[in-house]
Amino acid sequence: MSSDTSALIGPAPASYRALLRNSEFTGLYVSFTLMVAASTLSGFALGTLVNHQTSSPFLTAVSMYGATFATVFGALTLMSVADGRRPRRTLVALQCVSLMGLAAQAIPGLPLAARFALLLVLGFFQSLGTGTRMGLLAEVVPSSAYALARSLMNITAGGMAILGYAIGAVLLRYLSPQGIFIVAGALTGLGLIVVVATTVGEHSVRLTRRPGLRQTWTTNIALFSHSGQRALLLNLWVPNGLIVGCEALFISYDPHHAGTLLAAGSAGMLLGDLTVGRLLTADQRRRYAFALRLLLAVPYLLFAIQPPMPVATAAVFIASAGFAATLPLQEQLLALTPDPVRGQIQGVESAGRMAWQGLGSAIAGGIAEHLTPGTAITAIAAASVALTVISRPFVVRAHTVSVESARA
Repeated sequence: MSSDTSALIGPAPASYRALLRNSEFTGLYVSFTLMVAASTLSGFALGTLVNHQTSSPFLTAVSMYGATFATVFGALTLMSVADGRRPRRTLVALQCVSLMGLAAQAIPGLPLAARFALLLVLGFFQSLGTGTRMGLLAEVVPSSAYALARSLMNITAGGMAILGYAIGAVLLRYLSPQGIFIVAGALTGLGLIVVVATTVGEHSVRLTRRPGLRQTWTTNIALFSHSGQRALLLNLWVPNGLIVGCEALFISYDPHHAGTLLAAGSAGMLLGDLTVGRLLTADQRRRYAFALRLLLAVPYLLFAIQPPMPVATAAVFIASAGFAATLPLQEQLLALTPDPVRGQIQGVESAGRMAWQGLGSAIAGGIAEHLTPGTAITAIAAASVALTVISRPFVVRAHTVSVESARA
């Protein structure tokens, strides 16, 4: 019996500790953790370097978050490699590309144009790596434990992002930005050599056709032609992206307390993922999914009245727990996804979510150019609520289809 089959039929882990007893999941999880840490450190280093050389807020912001837009190109072109030949080897090869890109960023005196080109290339290949990793995740853990595994990864990503920026600030006292790139490369190499290559077993090829541009487009067309999957992707991408746009206005809203608001958002997100992923059953997650999507945006409507900072902080904390609505939506999307293209669909979902975070920030910033930041936050939150309410019947219909598919 293959390892992926045994994982699917085994008992579902009831806790994070039980989940980590699965050596293959532990390999993917540690690799993911190191990848997030390396990405955070490299983004911080590049942003610091670009800000020092240009003093441009726009270029600095693009250097730190511009890679998210490159993920879209990965989703549109070669994401089918996530389900192609030898997914473990694919993941190792993609991490080798990331390692070479970070090594190139560490070259002193490299022109900024070359650095931005490397940023886009790394974002492209990182999106393929995410799809491959999520495709393997769906094989190495039982489907009933998928939300628990994604919850642990979401918590880790949020925590490592915060910790990575803090560590980057400390390292910058002793190292140059190029030195931080070397540290990021070392973390990537550790994930490549020690974790992925030694603990993640090889799984069978899921695709029957050769991966490439045609296969990617064929699967993407089928994905967006399916009303249930289309509704789920819409709800995974747009409401989240709009609320990230609200967060992007915290500095403009109150420069002196923006750090407090951002910290409250991170804490609320971690608590939401922990509660929903660890304490709720699959049925409970499904029942509360709509309420969580509303919770994500409704507290931000208080910004219309310029609330006192303690009230605004509490509102951001409560609202950010609603980010956990991604877990039941991802479960439904997985249930509607054929096994041979799980990696590609998960990669498209992740790439679209990241891209919409960038778009949401751009939309919010554009509105704030003409209105006050508080008014812009309120308008963006209201749009998120409206989209969630209008699209609810389509999400319910998608769940019905997923249940019928499971029974079949």
